[in-house]
Amino acid sequence: MFENYSTSVQKILKKINAKIGDRIKIIKAGKSYEGLLMPRGEIGDKNCIVLKLDSGYNIGITAERIRIQKSKMPEPKVKEEFELGKRKKFLVKKLKFDPAKPSVSVIATGGTIASRVDYKTGGVYMLMKPEEFLLNIPELHEIANFKKILNPFNKASEDMGYKDWQVIAKLAAKELNKGNNLIITHGTDTLHYTAAALSFMLKNLSKPVILVGAQRSSDRGSADTAMNLICSTHAALSDIAEVGICMHGTMADDFCLFHKGVRVRKMHTTRRDAFRTVNDVPLAKIWPDGKIEILNKSYKKRADTKVTADTKFEPKVALLKAYPNSEPEILNFLVSKGYKGFVIEGTGMGHVPTFAEESWIPAIKKIIKGGIPVVIASQTLFGRINTTVYRNLRILFHEAGAIPAEDMFPEVAYIKLSWILGHTKNLEKIRKLMATNIAGEISARSLPTSFMV
Repeated sequence: MFENYSTSVQKILKKINAKIGDRIKIIKAGKSYEGLLMPRGEIGDKNCIVLKLDSGYNIGITAERIRIQKSKMPEPKVKEEFELGKRKKFLVKKLKFDPAKPSVSVIATGGTIASRVDYKTGGVYMLMKPEEFLLNIPELHEIANFKKILNPFNKASEDMGYKDWQVIAKLAAKELNKGNNLIITHGTDTLHYTAAALSFMLKNLSKPVILVGAQRSSDRGSADTAMNLICSTHAALSDIAEVGICMHGTMADDFCLFHKGVRVRKMHTTRRDAFRTVNDVPLAKIWPDGKIEILNKSYKKRADTKVTADTKFEPKVALLKAYPNSEPEILNFLVSKGYKGFVIEGTGMGHVPTFAEESWIPAIKKIIKGGIPVVIASQTLFGRINTTVYRNLRILFHEAGAIPAEDMFPEVAYIKLSWILGHTKNLEKIRKLMATNIAGEISARSLPTSFMV
């Protein structure tokens, strides 16, 4: 029962006849802590007693100079819900929505938004069924008719790849063509990759495609799941027919921002407002009460068109970073492994080591001469590539033949090049398409208002 706790902690817990899931109270250094007794994971200090506080957070308290007792407070209902990582049947009810309201389909793919604390390990894990997070947000019933929930897979976003994007794109096109509005729930770590991929794959888009995630699991006191889903539902019913991400706009529960799918990036590991628009301004502010303030008027509007899923994608594309002391041999190695294209994160306006002891120029020139495209984006994220300001840039772009990513940040350039290579291997066509604004990923000029909005 007390696996992974130290022998001394086990004696303390057995003395008060405590079981995993019991509500206990610990007094240490004059402070009182109360919560559910949690099992321990395999890592960490075995002499710490782990409690789940009412706030939803876990806390570890070293079992030295403490007073411990079973709590006299009534145990919250959530104990039955989560005890030993199990979910009770009463949580999964049949969803009932108003058929008179606009229909919304949900494609649920996993991630923190569909997660809870797994008490077997003490970590967050994908445990929820998609129905559960809809059931627990009553405001959604007043906004839309959630007609269908599709669950093609449950994955942490770091485990997703291009085949998953293809599955999502095909399902999305199918639901949109049925007349349903669409929300896609997804993990946050690679959410901006998926948003970019869908932006290129979904052609003739006629309705909003809203991707949404959560930075905090739904059982935490600081969970952002509910507001993100509420705002995303309003976004899905809006006139903004774009692929985009809708999540918290600030750390507070005030409004969400709807970001264009080829302009948005996760910029913080844990903040609820982690997503930011790069080299543009967000499409809109969206409040939980349904108020929408358009911030960027350059968006597609709803139309009665048939959406097609153009999912061709070349997986053998590498995203690399140039940095001081970096060596270009990695390029030749990847070519030998059959890679068909490269996106290099250059410094500043797009520099790579040029007159350094290990110059990248000969390797890049050789690769491009062999018909393999090399695209240069900037590590700075904001701003754009310039091919002429410095001598080194002229050598890289005009002599070696590298392709500038304009004002695309590296991940978007990577997705775009992979999608283009799925359609053509002709270098001149690739060069032309990389310079073409296909999904709003390139702006004609950089505006001062688009920095750190």
